[in-house]
Amino acid sequence: MRAIVVGAGIGGLAAALSLRRAGLDVTLLEQARRFSEIGAGIQLAPNATRELRRLGVLDAVAGRAAHPPHVSFHTWSDGSEICRYALGREVEEEFGAPYLVVHRADLHGALAAAVPPESVRLDTTVVAIDQDDEAARVTTAAGERLTADLVVAADGIRSAARQWLFGQDEAVFSGTAAYRALLPAAEVADLSLPPLAAWLGPDRHFVHYWVRSGEVLNVVAVFTTEAPTQESWTAKADPGEPLREFMHWDPRVRTVLERAGQVFRYGIYTRTPLIRWNVSRVTLLGDSAHAMVPFQAQGAAQAILDAAVLGDTLTDAAPADVPVALDHYVRRRLTAATAMQSRSARAGTDFHLPDGPEAAARNARMAAHATEHRFMPQAPAWRADVREEKPDS
Repeated sequence: MRAIVVGAGIGGLAAALSLRRAGLDVTLLEQARRFSEIGAGIQLAPNATRELRRLGVLDAVAGRAAHPPHVSFHTWSDGSEICRYALGREVEEEFGAPYLVVHRADLHGALAAAVPPESVRLDTTVVAIDQDDEAARVTTAAGERLTADLVVAADGIRSAARQWLFGQDEAVFSGTAAYRALLPAAEVADLSLPPLAAWLGPDRHFVHYWVRSGEVLNVVAVFTTEAPTQESWTAKADPGEPLREFMHWDPRVRTVLERAGQVFRYGIYTRTPLIRWNVSRVTLLGDSAHAMVPFQAQGAAQAILDAAVLGDTLTDAAPADVPVALDHYVRRRLTAATAMQSRSARAGTDFHLPDGPEAAARNARMAAHATEHRFMPQAPAWRADVREEKPDS
């Protein structure tokens, strides 16, 4: 069995590893000329780290991650704590896998190191995908035609493969954008910041946590805006712009933004949910299928879960079985991923309520839930083993 994976982001790398573990011969195609250190922090809940362990990369990821003992939520104006939930050892004991916060490049690097170099082709742009009853094929910008039993399109939120399969369908601006920055620990050591926290305010929220074993603070400051903003990892914010957006916030938030060196600005985009991800021998995976706003910290996790189920459904499959196996993969993942898209969007609305009765009711609801439960409301999803969830017949 031969597979071609298009795109070597987190989803594509995880798919390549999962398919290799299922016994497939995998070729991974990536248009970038080299892997580079882009992006910022990623939260990895136990549903994701459980699969990273199965892929053999959890130790490498955990060695560069931070392990926050708890997560807390705060009011925007004075930083008072709304509630907190246990993470750390308590989560690992309860769910059998850790909750980690990690720099994206460290996660990407651990996954990339586990894929044999001979399976990866960088500087290779795919310009077309086609198929027949016997095989699927990709055409590269250099004019090559590569053939496999299946093609996995993990080509991100701007997926060309999605349009080839399902027609014109552009990424959708979410109405939110974000500033992001990384600060050395020494720059904020005097602020007594919580280890992982979200500060909630009108039309905005502010998230920070440590990465790289506590050496660096990752900061994400989200705000609503009507003007579509470039979706880019490298677009720089104007000096002073983030501080103006969060001008009246708690002094600790303002101080972090004042001390941040280079701040990047990016628009947050999603994709409209699909009713299917696959056509015969070709399927979508990760952001190409279900890009979501990051307000449940599950974007990377859902791509990793896609990869896990994809490998599971193709284990022991023959070439003739591929279309049915991909149907099963989509049936097992589409509903859950689409539901996570919706929950993430609702969380953003909830985080950004204006001061007044609605925000007060939200805070009271959050505090009451935390009094009765050790773990966050989304924690039940961490318990399920995605490989044990089978599609309806």
